Amino acid sequence: MIGSLHGVLAVRDPQRLLVEVQGVGYEVDVPMSTFLALPPAGTVVRLRIHHVVREDASLLYGFITEDERLLFRALLRVSGVGPKMALAVLSGMSAEAFEFAIASEDSATLTRIPGVGRKTAERLVVEMRDHFKAVPRGKPGPAAARSPREEALDALLALGYKPVEATRLLEAAGEGGSTEEILRAALQGAVK
Repeated sequence: MIGSLHGVLAVRDPQRLLVEVQGVGYEVDVPMSTFLALPPAGTVVRLRIHHVVREDASLLYGFITEDERLLFRALLRVSGVGPKMALAVLSGMSAEAFEFAIASEDSATLTRIPGVGRKTAERLVVEMRDHFKAVPRGKPGPAAARSPREEALDALLALGYKPVEATRLLEAAGEGGSTEEILRAALQGAVK
């Protein structure tokens, strides 16, 4: 099994990520949180990998942090949740925000993630609440802080943009600035 990849980020696109390791290109699917944290194409990157071998394919899912990979694996243990849904969850909210939603049994917050309906959200809460028992109820911990870029992505997703389109708008908006400035630039780019 492949546990990590360390190589050159050859292609950096929301639809397709290609990491070249000693002359071999590995296609890797990543959540938006990881995609936004990646350096530009042509630079060296290290990804933690979850490797899925099926009868018809060998699939790689990559994560910047070990916490994301662990959450992805925990999500796969929930009945009815496959890799695509697990990536959607990690793309829709941070690992910390997801952990807090589960610990506080807030299925309404989970339904805001594209592709997660009421029944799936309730099943996630029921099947994962023991996994996050250590999280105090009532307020998120200090780790719940998100970057302005991640907050702008959440805002675009809440406005109904698809993850790929939201990412494209954020990239066109440029780097830096507050959440409001990034969001304003992204929305102005959408109107053009």
